Amino acid sequence: MDILILIIGIIGFAMAIIIHEVAHGLVAEKLGDPTARLMGRLTLNPLRHIDLVGTIILPLALLVLRSPFVFGWAKPVPVDPYNLKHPKKDMALISLAGPLTNMVFAVILSIFLRVFLTVFPDFIFFRMFYYLIQFNVVLAIFNLLPINPLDGGKVLTGILPEKEARSYNSFLDRFGMILIFILIFPSFGGSSLVNIITSPIINFLLKILIPGYF
Repeated sequence: MDILILIIGIIGFAMAIIIHEVAHGLVAEKLGDPTARLMGRLTLNPLRHIDLVGTIILPLALLVLRSPFVFGWAKPVPVDPYNLKHPKKDMALISLAGPLTNMVFAVILSIFLRVFLTVFPDFIFFRMFYYLIQFNVVLAIFNLLPINPLDGGKVLTGILPEKEARSYNSFLDRFGMILIFILIFPSFGGSSLVNIITSPIINFLLKILIPGYF
């Protein structure tokens, strides 16, 4: 059973990352940039999106170690800002599309789960829905942190005035990955700073979306 749960976890996490990246590409195309489509990235085929380290090795290691915070990444969908009419604003919308899609998918899964539990109180696939909802919520909230290369950094850059946006973006391009590693490194009683920051939000959402979650 543990192996089955592990497999479900890996598939669920990969699915969450893939729809996240496809959403970026679809919104980019709607805003005038066909790069993702031309490069074959507007597909749910996992082979087009999987990054060996970010999509498989890292999440698998965190699942095996029973980490309370599982994260990773796929190959970023390419976006050419020169094809966009309003690059600053449009890049913010494209970046927001990924986390928003994950949250919408989590809500849809929650609705289906509640319907199934109403009809089948001993629904045997509860654990699968649990992980799918959890992965999508975690991915959405984690990516909304306002740090490059996460989506939240690009969203904030799109909101800030031009001068402040350039300064903020320049700083995060140099130090963003360092900040992310500081955030995810366990340091506060064995817990990471990002877990401390995001857990209240994630748990609040999971209590709404997953029946009986505590």
